[in-house]
Amino acid sequence: MTKKLLSVALLFLSILGFSQNISLSNKATVSIFTCGRGNELYTTFGHTAIRIKDESTNLDVVYNYGAFDFNTENFYLKFVKGDLQYFINATSYDDFIYEYQMEKREVIEQTLNFTIAQKQELFDLLNASLYSEERSYTYKFIDRNCTTMVVEKINKMIGKELIQKVDSTSISYRELLYPYFANHFYYKLGINIIFGAKTDFKAVKLFLPSELMHSLDKANIDGIPLVIKKETLIHGNELESVFHFVDSIYFIALLLILLVVTNMKKVFLTYLFIAGLLGLFLSLVGLYSLHKELLWNYNALLFNPIFLLLPFLKGKWLIKLLQTCLVIIGIYLVLLFTKPHVWLMLPFIIATACMLWKLQKIERKKEINYCPL
Repeated sequence: MTKKLLSVALLFLSILGFSQNISLSNKATVSIFTCGRGNELYTTFGHTAIRIKDESTNLDVVYNYGAFDFNTENFYLKFVKGDLQYFINATSYDDFIYEYQMEKREVIEQTLNFTIAQKQELFDLLNASLYSEERSYTYKFIDRNCTTMVVEKINKMIGKELIQKVDSTSISYRELLYPYFANHFYYKLGINIIFGAKTDFKAVKLFLPSELMHSLDKANIDGIPLVIKKETLIHGNELESVFHFVDSIYFIALLLILLVVTNMKKVFLTYLFIAGLLGLFLSLVGLYSLHKELLWNYNALLFNPIFLLLPFLKGKWLIKLLQTCLVIIGIYLVLLFTKPHVWLMLPFIIATACMLWKLQKIERKKEINYCPL
């Protein structure tokens, strides 16, 4: 009992009392946790954390840069705008690992080959972050997250770019992220609609937990491997890909087919008006948000804000606008041709083009029938 109380007291001092300059012993170890994916959206890409353990003092602390507060005022607006504050927290190893055991998510630990001086410096840097302006940081999906912050801390401690990306940089960010949504069709659809041109750039930034793990495996200091030990602490369950018709592209395609075969002008205009509202959002959110991933969203060519004018025009003006919209759809298809989400958007492209074409035929027929003697 006395030993447990001592352990708790030392843990409390280590994570809250860093100013007292706790010294690590020669038995201290520094390791990186790479945590597997979960079923919640915010766990889709996994997680990265730093563990510092010292058996001599019963110290075992996990530092986590992925904490955020759901109770933050205007949480979702801040998230969309890109000024939501994430922060570092520290917890005991047992508490951290218990959460992943409960969720049956894989945890892989890589023990790093640092000198005692480097371990102490990293320990001091992490503790200093807990009680300084560095505790909070503005989350950016690609540029600043739980993984990039760990890379930043280690590189700062080493004094050079020790950890660099080793996975492919020839594919785009969109291609890199696409497989992560295999079990979440509507997440995948929504993400690919709201993401703009930046995600089609080459994926040169190291920002995913799995990529950090691979980079650590390849890293070395003066020819000596950085990782001296790698083990799986929790063998997580594989995320099963279970097909649900409603949660698939086939369901969306069926709905769009039903809309097209109605041959009703009001149905077409209603759909296009809603699509136009979405396009207006896509166009404006890039100006509002600080997330660069949302800028220059060419999906606004498919969900076109111009559609908002269609219900209010008639005759030749409507026909000309419909023809213009068809040309824009063609341009969008050309832009999308080499993108990984082309098949995801294809039902929307075909349905929208069909509606525009049929509306044009309806208006032309009206023009002929209206022709005065």
